[in-house]
Amino acid sequence: MNSYHLPPSRPVARPVSVRARLARRILGLTAGAAVLALAALTAIAPAPLPAQEEPALANSASARRAGEQVLDLPEGVAQASISRDSFATVAGVQGLAAGSTNRDWAELVLLLGDFPRTDDNITVMLRWMRQENGPDDWWNRNNPLNNGWGSGGNSGLGSYDTLVIAAENAAEALHSNPGYASIVAGFSSSAPTAQIEQAIWASPWATSHYANGAHWSYAPVPIIESPPGTWTG
Repeated sequence: MNSYHLPPSRPVARPVSVRARLARRILGLTAGAAVLALAALTAIAPAPLPAQEEPALANSASARRAGEQVLDLPEGVAQASISRDSFATVAGVQGLAAGSTNRDWAELVLLLGDFPRTDDNITVMLRWMRQENGPDDWWNRNNPLNNGWGSGGNSGLGSYDTLVIAAENAAEALHSNPGYASIVAGFSSSAPTAQIEQAIWASPWATSHYANGAHWSYAPVPIIESPPGTWTG
């Protein structure tokens, strides 16, 4: 079932991409770690030297002062902290990519879309993937949801280099087109499966609208691994 992403009726500001959000989280993590390291060094600074030793050390230090660089920390910087979400997001992507199943990919889209990875959300995502490509070839063209966003195929028949890139684009597409707002709201609130699925059928994701649910299967989706190289190239 081909998917077709209808363009918005008026220009919509493109949100910060998933990849950019991850980069910013990682940068924030690095900055936070540096701050904590500086704070730790300050905490273990040696006690003041006896008064008689200070003049000699002062003379020695003055000889080096011309080439020294002084780091002045902004007020309040010591209170900065590392975002645990940075660890969770990066580790989550790596862990799910290593799993290589359709369930892992469903969870990856939810993770990158900032949606809760609840059983109901995962169930809907797996059913959606099955409607698009079938369970035994869910990685077809590295495009499990037949997403036209960023794949070079407006009809949803484009492809991505890897399944990780496909998940990034699927999450970004959901947040970018106003026509998918009800889907986003459903996943964000971990709504009942029926509510999210009705939002998918009513959206412009598929031109068929899945026959308003008549073409939607509720049978358990088998968990199947994709071939080697599909996740990271």
